[in-house]
Amino acid sequence: MNGTIGVGNLFGIPFYIHPSWFLVLGLVTWSYSSGLAAQFPQLSAGLTLLLGLMTALMLFASVVAHELGHSFVAIRQGIDVKSITLFIFGGLASLEKESKTPGGAFWVAIAGPIVSLLLCGIVTVIGVTTGASGPLAAILGVLASVNLALALFNLIPGLPLDGGNILKAIVWKITGNPYKGVTFASRVGQIFGWLAILSGILPLLLFGSFGNFWNLLVGFFLLQNAGNAAQFARVQEKLTGLTAEDAVTHDSPIVSANLSLREFADERVISGQNWHRFLVTDDHGQLVGAMSVDNLRTIPTALWSETPIKEVMRPLTESTTVQSDQPLLEVMQLLEQQKLSVLPVIRENGVLVGILEKAAIIQLLQSRTQPNPA
Repeated sequence: MNGTIGVGNLFGIPFYIHPSWFLVLGLVTWSYSSGLAAQFPQLSAGLTLLLGLMTALMLFASVVAHELGHSFVAIRQGIDVKSITLFIFGGLASLEKESKTPGGAFWVAIAGPIVSLLLCGIVTVIGVTTGASGPLAAILGVLASVNLALALFNLIPGLPLDGGNILKAIVWKITGNPYKGVTFASRVGQIFGWLAILSGILPLLLFGSFGNFWNLLVGFFLLQNAGNAAQFARVQEKLTGLTAEDAVTHDSPIVSANLSLREFADERVISGQNWHRFLVTDDHGQLVGAMSVDNLRTIPTALWSETPIKEVMRPLTESTTVQSDQPLLEVMQLLEQQKLSVLPVIRENGVLVGILEKAAIIQLLQSRTQPNPA
């Protein structure tokens, strides 16, 4: 998430906090310290504030435990967890990729609510068996009820909530199509989003009450994220079965390393081609570097005829290329993650196929979206 603050690692997983979390922490601390002060007037103001802060931190620790539940199950399936982030609506475990099977997706999704239910049970048992009373009993009661609410809220069967991911896995299992699962769960999530918005806006319009204002925020959160999930699923489905080679640009800017700068200038630059950067190949067609039009300025014009491209080209590393048979969806994600617009595509033997542009993927998606003429 943009603007997040890195605070370290949890079990090797990067942990971030969104600035909105500090606002929520302050509000929760104030709320519970005020409640404790009203319930136990014999406590000093400083002590109730300290107990309120401790309660708030334990509640957020419960959210982190919830996300760790998702993370540990994902890691057992060989899925890397990129980060855990706390923000205004709770927590988010960012996974490298989806589970390979609907069963795997189901267990990743349900792990969080299971952890929250276990914490609710453990805290309840502690409160009963120890005979806790006074402020300690009140704090334990809050922890138990919040973990129960966290589990039940996340089990609402609509994306982006855990219940939506569970529903997605079930539909995926029934239909054999993961994208149908995402689409269905996203629609359910949008329905719950509209219901939450209505439950927040009707009391405001009818009675002037802001009591359900939080429902408005939750509703907009559900609507936006469910819609984004559905849109991404449609893109994924259209890219299924396509590889990097399917989106390679025709007449890609490729030149031979043995070509002289004069030939390069005459054939590629002066001839009117709009490319400013060219990929360089050796005699076997393997990618060896890149050549920019600006590189011509580093060599005097009089020496262009006797200077080959290989003397001024810039070498490329393997990390800047993709294999021709690599799924196009993975390539698109790589472009987004590394904020690239172009990638060279090579075959397994290193032979260059051409370049792949982000714009070409978009055009390919648009062409697959347009209905076929009768």
